[in-house]
Amino acid sequence: MAKKSLAVAADSPLGSRSLHEVHGSVAIPHAPGAWRRLFAFAGPAYMVSVGYMDPGNWATDIEGGSRFAYQLLWILLLSNLMAVLLQTLSARLGIVTGRDLAQGCRDTYPKPVAIALWLLCEVAIGACDLAEVLGTAIGLNLLFGVSLLTGVVITALDVFLLLAMQRLGIRRMEGIILAMVATVGGCFVFEIFLAKPEWGAVLSGLRPHLGSTEALYVAIAMLGATVMPHNLYLHSALVQTRQVSRTPEGMRQANRYNLVDSLVALNCAFFVNAAILVLAAATFNRHGQAVTELGQAHSLLAPLLGTSLASAAFAVALVCAGQSSTLTGTLAGQVVMEGFLQFRMRPWLRRLVTRLLAIIPAVLTILFLGDRGSYKLLILSQVILSLQLPFAVIPLVQFTGDPRRMREFANGRWTKLLAWATAAVIVGLNIKLVIGLTSEWMVGQPMLLRAGVVAFFAATGLFLLYITLHPLLRRATRVVPEEGEPAVLTALPAHAYRRIAVALAADASDRPILQHGLLLARASGAELLLVHVAEGFGPRYFGHESDDKETQDDQRYLESARVEAERAGVPARTCLLYGAPVEELAKMAEKEEVDLMVMGAHGHKLLGDVLFGSTVNPLRHRVRTPVLVVR
Repeated sequence: MAKKSLAVAADSPLGSRSLHEVHGSVAIPHAPGAWRRLFAFAGPAYMVSVGYMDPGNWATDIEGGSRFAYQLLWILLLSNLMAVLLQTLSARLGIVTGRDLAQGCRDTYPKPVAIALWLLCEVAIGACDLAEVLGTAIGLNLLFGVSLLTGVVITALDVFLLLAMQRLGIRRMEGIILAMVATVGGCFVFEIFLAKPEWGAVLSGLRPHLGSTEALYVAIAMLGATVMPHNLYLHSALVQTRQVSRTPEGMRQANRYNLVDSLVALNCAFFVNAAILVLAAATFNRHGQAVTELGQAHSLLAPLLGTSLASAAFAVALVCAGQSSTLTGTLAGQVVMEGFLQFRMRPWLRRLVTRLLAIIPAVLTILFLGDRGSYKLLILSQVILSLQLPFAVIPLVQFTGDPRRMREFANGRWTKLLAWATAAVIVGLNIKLVIGLTSEWMVGQPMLLRAGVVAFFAATGLFLLYITLHPLLRRATRVVPEEGEPAVLTALPAHAYRRIAVALAADASDRPILQHGLLLARASGAELLLVHVAEGFGPRYFGHESDDKETQDDQRYLESARVEAERAGVPARTCLLYGAPVEELAKMAEKEEVDLMVMGAHGHKLLGDVLFGSTVNPLRHRVRTPVLVVR
């Protein structure tokens, strides 16, 4: 099939890739053997499935099972069918367009709308992380007896666990996640065996019915906990870690194998959620126990099932579920921030900020409302996820049904019907939930407050309506090339470097840095500016007035480099700076009107960055000058 040349959006940089650190890092074998290819594609859906069995799911499943027995089992089945459909569409979007869902929204909607969608998604990620904080804290409390408040503080340290895992590569990360998922599933197989549920009642729970408003509230929370909005953004990025051939047949094969991956992984997640609900119904509801806390569920399991192993398995599974959800939540946050805003933050810093924002409401709830309040906060976090879900689902359904974007891979008639029916069900249930909850709450409230609540929900409804109608009323103004296609660029102006700054460290690592600077300067006829920052005690505090041995040695070192440059036929001069490297180099680059800066990477890792500092990354965000990093 002939490829089309497409124009690049003015504000969309070439090479913008989802999860650029691991993009296209997994090779797909071309040798015969479907199982080998299936194994190569397997992984993204398992990473996504973790979010379908996090502590927030536990709270809603235990709530539903202990209060309504098996009545809401059909909600889990319906949610799982929706999840399989939506995650399959998300994977297809990423494979065919080479863009994740967040990038697709930025390409399609006006900038203020894209920013609003990003904020909504950040709220959902925060709600999800809140569930992970509380769930992990409760699990640590049950296993080791630490207080909930201490457990919440400990969860802030898992940022270092995440940093270590990300250095292992995407395949090892997927393996660790799969091991945690298997641990959770094994724990519940054991507990279901002990609980001996009534299988006839279990089957009857698959029949759709709702008995009360309270059941609807829990059902909506279960829907939000199962079909998570940020997972749709994440899945469309994770599938791009595979080296998919950009031919129609290659993309067709990738879509087929990712469908299998989604079916297996999400049905495993359904089994875990169903097992939690069945366990709660067979254990707590059977004995008339309405569970209001995860800790209460843990303490009741041992006497009701006759063995302390049941409680221990519950606590271990809870910690595994919370920790495995941590990684996917961070990756989702990275995807939406880079996709919507084209803003890249270090993964560990992104994780720390998200976790701290989740810790604040968790700590306040534990301090003022206690354990029961933390459990209710878990339920509320899942309702927030469900309320945000339409703002991710509707763009996904629109994009995957657009032939201009998806070509022959656009949704067919029946897929469109099922996808829009799913979106309608989600929106309809949310509207019913909002009307039911707010109408009860607003009784007796001041008129001004009631008017404000009504105006807020009306504005939210109008915004959702705009999101729905925008692609239908106006043709997308920005078209982005699929990964691998040639792009048409306007003619770039010829550019010759006039002044190249070479930042020297005054040690043996300078040799390759200076060689690169000399080659570039000679090729473009540029002047070479040899720079070193003296950052000892004297230079930092006395600046240019410093005349200690370190400063004298640095000046002699720069002079020897200048002589070497001139022997190579390159005009050069020296520049000795004093103080903090990042600030001084940034000022120098602006003052000297440097066209290119050549620097060395020190090679520190983990603790080295903390002890010795980092110059390259902070500096490249401070200057407009291009920075060439040499190792």
